[in-house]
Amino acid sequence: MFLAVSTFLQAWEKEAESTQRILDALSDDSLNQLVTAQDRSLGRIAWHLVTTIPEMMAKTGLILESINGDAPLPKTAKEISHNYREVSNSFVTAIRNQWNDQTLLEKRDMYGETWINGSTLSALIDHQIHHRGQMTVLMRQAGLKVPGIYGPTREDWSQIGMEPPLV
Repeated sequence: MFLAVSTFLQAWEKEAESTQRILDALSDDSLNQLVTAQDRSLGRIAWHLVTTIPEMMAKTGLILESINGDAPLPKTAKEISHNYREVSNSFVTAIRNQWNDQTLLEKRDMYGETWINGSTLSALIDHQIHHRGQMTVLMRQAGLKVPGIYGPTREDWSQIGMEPPLV
């Protein structure tokens, strides 16, 4: 749970940058990559990350200038990536202008439960991390290079003069 807006913004900057790197690595062809026919495609997961920000934050009372939470899935990876950048920037501006440390302690109805705003912000970051992990698997299946987020990817090891770990 976040207790200071400044601490949240530091964490968000790092995590949003990581999410942006993943989204920027998507191709239009990769958007249809599936694990199974019953699950979200790579494009649908990516778009879910974009639309969750305004959808979830609306429940906290934060007013964002951004896309509608139920906006349709764009046709290109570039549109998804662009929209994430715009929504994230709008989100940061809204937090800076509308919230203070005291706002983080306010309670709101969130999906039938009572959440503290500081906990909602933690959940939003965890939500992105969770779906980024799903996306990296689908990206590999789609033949894309996965950007290193919390460390080097298989392809990155040679760039730092090391052998990749054995599989």
